Amino acid sequence: MKTLIATLALLMVVSIAHGSQAKGLFTAEAKPEMWCLAQNIYFESRSSNRADRMAVADVVLNRVYHRYYPDTICEVVQQGKQKPSWQDPAVMVMVRNKCQFSWYCDGRSDRPTDMDAWVEAQQIAYNMIVYNDARGITEGATHYHATYVSPEWARDFAIIGRIGEHIFYRQN
Repeated sequence: MKTLIATLALLMVVSIAHGSQAKGLFTAEAKPEMWCLAQNIYFESRSSNRADRMAVADVVLNRVYHRYYPDTICEVVQQGKQKPSWQDPAVMVMVRNKCQFSWYCDGRSDRPTDMDAWVEAQQIAYNMIVYNDARGITEGATHYHATYVSPEWARDFAIIGRIGEHIFYRQN
């Protein structure tokens, strides 16, 4: 039995390493909105506790339903300042470090490397979208930041509280 489990685990790791994207519970093609939410959970809070990861996801979903933000999860996650490409001015590209969620345009790979954290981020995304699991955990927060930074924008919002490594705020 141990040999079978080890073999299956090895095959999964090899298939993930050789794939064009990190795999897991679903793919970007099959479930693009869940994929975008899982990416945000993973890159914004993978090293924090589960409640914090759920709260980060809750903020994205709160923005989807807020009048000041885009209407889909992917549009919310990928929102940021754009500029014309130097190669083709008709094509718009993201301005580095000018996104709503810093990981999206920081110039680093957007491919998950910690497969345990990636699968858990996918589980949280799926449960929040399908079952509304932990919806409302942030009491309507539309913003957050890590506890080790003090952004200027924070003073313009109502503080909700802290969960894990993030402080959450609501836009009035």
